[in-house]
Order: sequence, then C-alpha cells, then structure tokens
Amino acid sequence: MKVLISDPLHHSGVDILRGETDICVVEPTGLSEDELLKIIGEYNALIVRSGTKVTRKLIEAGVNLKVIGRAGIGVDNIDVGAATEHGIIVMNTPAGNTITTAEHTLSMLLSLARHIPQAYGCLQECRWERKCFMGVELYGKTLGIIGLGRIGREITKRVQALGMSVIAYDPYLRVEDAKTLNVEALSLAKLYEKADFITIHTPLTQKTKHLIDKEAISQMKEGVYLINCARGGIIDEKALYDALVSGQAAGAALDVFEQEPPKDSPLLGLFNVICTPHLGASTKEAQEKVAVEMAHQMLNLIKNGTIASAINTPSLSQEALAQIKPYIKLGQALGKLGGQLYSSGISKLRIKYTGTPFIKYSQPISNIILEEFLKGIQNKSVNQVNAAIIAKKQGIDIEEEYLEQTADYTQIINLEFCVDKKVHRLAGTLFNNKIPRIIGIDQFEVEIIPQGYILLFFNQDRPKIIGEIGTILGDNQINIADMQFGRQEPGGDSISVFRIDSQAPDSVLSQLAQLPNLSWVKQVYL
Repeated sequence: MKVLISDPLHHSGVDILRGETDICVVEPTGLSEDELLKIIGEYNALIVRSGTKVTRKLIEAGVNLKVIGRAGIGVDNIDVGAATEHGIIVMNTPAGNTITTAEHTLSMLLSLARHIPQAYGCLQECRWERKCFMGVELYGKTLGIIGLGRIGREITKRVQALGMSVIAYDPYLRVEDAKTLNVEALSLAKLYEKADFITIHTPLTQKTKHLIDKEAISQMKEGVYLINCARGGIIDEKALYDALVSGQAAGAALDVFEQEPPKDSPLLGLFNVICTPHLGASTKEAQEKVAVEMAHQMLNLIKNGTIASAINTPSLSQEALAQIKPYIKLGQALGKLGGQLYSSGISKLRIKYTGTPFIKYSQPISNIILEEFLKGIQNKSVNQVNAAIIAKKQGIDIEEEYLEQTADYTQIINLEFCVDKKVHRLAGTLFNNKIPRIIGIDQFEVEIIPQGYILLFFNQDRPKIIGEIGTILGDNQINIADMQFGRQEPGGDSISVFRIDSQAPDSVLSQLAQLPNLSWVKQVYL
C-alpha cells in the first residue's frame, strides 16, 4: 500500500504508518498541482490537510487511489463528488481540532471586544493612545452562535463562564439539548435581532455561501460584532466591508477569507477588523490529534477493510463499492433533490426499492440518500456514518420497503417525504444500468438528467406559459439545456422542468414567479 502525504503532518501520525512493513509512506509536501498530477497515479492513498486542493482532475489522474484522508474536519478542498464517482473513499477527522478551534474563537472574541491587536500595534509604534481603544465588556452581552455542533457547544461552555447569554440558530437542535446547554434556540432572523456578538460555525456549502450577506447584516443590531473562524465565503466580504464602514457592524474578527491569502482585501485596512491567517486548528495538540486519528483510520481500512468517519460511503469493500457505484450516483441525485425541495417539517422518509440489486446493498444506498438529503436541509457536517443517527435525533423516521419488480423498470428507487399531512414523491432509475434519471416528482412522470441547475415549475396547463418562461430566461441570457413536461390531463395541473446552463439569479426567479397560471417555482442544483 503506497500512501502519499502531500501536506505537513505531525510526525506521530507518520510514525504510526511507517511502523507497518507493508505500507510505503512518501511525504513530498508543497508540490504544485502539476507535480502531483505526475505522481498521483502511483499511490493507493492520499492524506492531505487544507493546503492540497484535491480536484476532479487530480482524482481522475489517481487511477490507483482507494482513499483520501483529510487530517482535519473541513473537506471543501476535496471534490467529494468526483471521489465518489470514482469509488474513492473520503475520510476526515471530525473530533481532533474541536477544542483548538473553540479556543481560537474565544481568543478572537476577547481581542475584538478590547481592541488588543490594535493597541499592541500602537505601542509598537511608540504611541500611548489609551482613548483610541475603548472596548466593551462581554459580561451581560448576548452571543449568537450559528451552527451548534461540536465547536459551537464548546464555545457555549466557555462564554457562559464569562457571564454571556447564548442564543443559537441550528434547525435541528433538539429542545432537550438546548435546555441542557442553557441555550435559547432561535430562528436566524431572531438571532440577528438579539445578538450583540455573532460567531459562525457551519461548513461552507452551496446553501451557506454568503449566508451573512447585505440583507442579513441589515437585520442585525446596529453595532454588532461578527466572528468567523469556520470557512471563508460564508460571509459576503463586500457586504461586511460596507457594514463596518457605515457603523452597522462595530467590528469583525476573521480567521478565514473567501480568497486565501486575502490579496488586496480592503478589510485588512480597516481599524475595526482583526485577522489571523487561518489558525483555527493551529495548535501542537490539534495537529498531533488529527494526525494520529487519521493514521489509525488508514490502518483500520488497510488492515481490516473497516471505514471510520467516512464522508461519502458506509463500510464497504472496494469491490462492493465499485459494483454499486451507479446506484450511489442515483441515490445522491434523489437525496440532493429532496433536500432542496422539502427543506422543513419532514417527519418521515420512506425509501422504496424495486429490483434485486437493492436487497444486498440497500443500507449504503439509503445512507447516501439520507446524507445528501440532510446536507440540503441543515448547516451541519453530515456523512454516511452519522447520517442515520442525526436523522433520528431530529425526529425523522426512516423506513425501507422492498417491492416486486414492475413492468416498466427493472430497478427503481422511490422516496416518499412525509411533510405535515402531505406526502411528496420522488422516483429515479438507471438507464442502461448505469445512467441516473429522475422519473417522477409527486404525481407527475418526468425524465430529468440530474446534472447542473434545474428550474421546476408547477403550473396550470395553459397556452403560452412555456413560451413566457423561455422569453424571460432568454432575455436574461440564460441558456436552456433541455426541457421536460408532465401532466395528468389537458388543462389540469402540470410540471415543467428546465435544465439551464447557468444559475438563475433571484431577480429572474422573482420575474418567473409573477407569471400567470404558475403556482410554484424552485431552482435546484444537482
């Protein structure tokens, strides 16, 4: 087994791997993408931190790759979708840097409140200007935490000891957990309204990108303080700059940026901004923990075929994973679509399988459906290992059912989402036993290629409406890749599906929503 470590890894983890006679470890850290592309095909495993960008191109060049290990929690530098398509397991180490990141967030909070970096810089310049650095107490203030996972909970303990009240936004925080933590669970809007300080602890996803934008900041208290030690891109930096200049925001503490390093960022020139160069996990203890954790996970996989903390697959052998890869892609598409269409109030997800391949491998396919579904409806890190547990904690019942083969298709996956008293349905199959297709949405039969941006319309079957949709898209330079339509009877309810080459802005969606005979429009990304 040849293991490539492309980013600096603590020697404790490297020594564990080197102690195995049947594992060859190579550490050419600091290589460019072109240099990695030339050698990656020789290796069976790749271990990275945040420095290496594991792109689709690199994954495709890794013809012998079986596993990618991220020594840390964030995997936004890895194209997980491409890895899954190629049957490559992606693992991370979710627990190793929890305390370190929580402590760094607390350091930023205290420094922000008392202008410590600015005051130190002033003294370095031999200036004694105490009046310039009037701070605020944390005691009695309210901290809003967006994302109450491991790190958020550790921060809660620490700031409560300082006399702060904690409010949190987490759509799947259980009432009993909130009570145990002495945290008030609120909507985002209410959190913005009440918080004196706001700290962010969510992964960077399509849903959380620019979560904190101009509109969100306008809802916050005047003079709010913002802290981001999670991922760059969650805060719209242009909106943040404007708010800091206008006084809507009193200050910001940033450990992460949309572009790293932040070249020529105007934020760096503001007096009321403090920054660190992505140091959230940068302690000796955390570096050692994540290295040792990853080494043991790699050994368990190599020696026993067992997988821990997988992002994209349950515990499967490589042979089985390769066999069910087309079904995994179909499950991903269905789960992702469900998460974007039915984002709240889900009490039950019923997965119905038709066809013999599902008898043996329904569990890993169900896990990937559930993982993608949960990613679409919450701001938490979810993987196939913990998806079922998280769903249960959120009160979502999962049921599986096996049906006899139908005359139309040999293999079908049907999803039924129970929302209040309604049941929504999605169905998918494989064309030629390998090409995923969405073939049903609610009561309508369709045939959708699950790829890219898709516009879904529920409308009355009336003349002109398709042309009006096309006109609006054309006027806004949005090209239509293909179209699908479904109806039960002439003149009745119908569905229109447009796959488009680029994302439709909110302004275009607003135009489309104003069309007559149109009851609902939704943009999804698959």
